[in-house]
Amino acid sequence: MPMKPPIRLPTSTVGRNAVVAIAVVASGAAVYWLRDILTPLAMAIFLLIMIDGVKRFIEDRTPVPSRLAGAAALIVVILGFFLSIGVIANGALNFFDEASGVTTRIGPRLDQILYDVWRLFGADTAPTASELVAQLDIRSYLAVFARQAQGVVTGAVFVLIYLAFLLASQAGFRRKLVTMFPDRTARGEALEVFHRVRGGVEGYLWVQTVTGVLICACAWGLMRAVGLQNAEFWTFVIFIVGFIPVLGGAVAGLVPPLFALVQFETYWQAVVLLAGLQAILFVSGNIIQPRMQGDNQNIDPVVVLLSLAFWGKIWGVVGMFLSTPLAVMAMAILAEFRGSRWMAILLSGDGEPYAADEAATPPRRGRVNPPQAEPD
Repeated sequence: MPMKPPIRLPTSTVGRNAVVAIAVVASGAAVYWLRDILTPLAMAIFLLIMIDGVKRFIEDRTPVPSRLAGAAALIVVILGFFLSIGVIANGALNFFDEASGVTTRIGPRLDQILYDVWRLFGADTAPTASELVAQLDIRSYLAVFARQAQGVVTGAVFVLIYLAFLLASQAGFRRKLVTMFPDRTARGEALEVFHRVRGGVEGYLWVQTVTGVLICACAWGLMRAVGLQNAEFWTFVIFIVGFIPVLGGAVAGLVPPLFALVQFETYWQAVVLLAGLQAILFVSGNIIQPRMQGDNQNIDPVVVLLSLAFWGKIWGVVGMFLSTPLAVMAMAILAEFRGSRWMAILLSGDGEPYAADEAATPPRRGRVNPPQAEPD
């Protein structure tokens, strides 16, 4: 039986676009089906980038020897990882302990809130809190919460395992790079893509961390001023959710005032918290962050929202945390190649995916430099 000739790939524009569309759909399905494996791997890569950034910071800004900078960075990041888990667990326990002291008046307080809300809209009779709770399937919610908690613990273990193997494989990274790109020019281009991706993610982390610390300092002072219980726990929650775009601001600005409604007999504490937190978030999001992020997070707001929805749907809460870094990485990689630069332009916020200081970089094979301004 004669052999069939090899399949020819389509050369027309329509055929290439169809192949790309099919590849994107197939990749999305694979990412969704393999989420249990890829989610901890993505977090481990994220931590690896953090460790590398902390290592270079220690080498440049501290007297620690270069040979010990890597170990020091690893210890700092791992301690921060476990400290975050410990603070959340301890804060949650303290929250429930303190809440147990006001359990006897939570029901009447909720009834009063419902009555006031119903009166505000002109209704005469309002349902009680017990009637509303009776309509909920509390057992199913507790089961979901237990599964989520178990998933967090299991995921943390797998993240550390992946991180250990990634750190062990770093030693052979340069040899692999030389083997993959024997040509010096191609190797330099690959390193530039890597440095651009790393710089974008590190810039995002730096901006979110600094602004998160500023927000938490102001929010902690405001919560302590009104007397909100367990203000330190809520401060840490605000810092963590600050890495989730859109939803993080909603949680940070609404959850503490909602708990203030239950804790206090009057409403002014909740109103002060709501107004103060919204003002803090507004100043940070519209004045401080735009001045700090510069070209590090030149992402279109619509892309940020779509990335949040997409990765949140596929990878859950971890996907929400990684949605913006993944968008930054995608734009940095797509901007380096002539055939995909148009996608990077669509992802960028101002239509210019390259940093401003690279306008004078000479064009090289396989990439397109940003267009230069016309002379007057």
